[in-house]
Amino acid sequence: MLDAIILFFSAAIVNNFVLVRFLGLCPFIGVSNHLSAALGMGGATTFVLTLTAGCCYGVNNLILDPLGLSSLDLIVDIVIIAIAVQLVEILIKKISYDLYNALGIYLPLITTNCIVLGLVLLNVSLHHSFINSIVYALGAGSGFTLVLTLFAAIRERLQIADVPLPFKGTPVALIAAGLMSLAFMGFAGFTGSAV
Repeated sequence: MLDAIILFFSAAIVNNFVLVRFLGLCPFIGVSNHLSAALGMGGATTFVLTLTAGCCYGVNNLILDPLGLSSLDLIVDIVIIAIAVQLVEILIKKISYDLYNALGIYLPLITTNCIVLGLVLLNVSLHHSFINSIVYALGAGSGFTLVLTLFAAIRERLQIADVPLPFKGTPVALIAAGLMSLAFMGFAGFTGSAV
């Protein structure tokens, strides 16, 4: 149980996929203008991460490896990710059409979000069990949601702040993202060997 908590904390904070591993920067910059869109994107990405981590683990370890087809794992993982994103897109469109419109093009782009594929590949390279794969995915999704939400809140404040003209908009947002990254990197070394 303690290992699962350490793994979750490691994925969410210490080795945050956005601010430490620098994966998923496109939705981080693109969807972080409004807090509601950031929360929706974070929730959708967390769901996709968890679903694909479980499905890819099962397919890779129960079908491809026993049949000696492990060389196809990357192609199969990409197909699983695409199917999962399509399911999430359909669900969000049915449940909350406003959120679907707010996320816009970034929702189908979860398919190409490098966090999703990066998580699956890290689970394989770190030899995570099924439970650890799910915990790692939940941690990565929670960390993504946390960072996206914090950044959206900062950007909303920056819109009304007195920022010098050359720094208005994207430049000050990137400076804020860099400072957030430094803050998250300050947690390095807290979890020991649980990557």
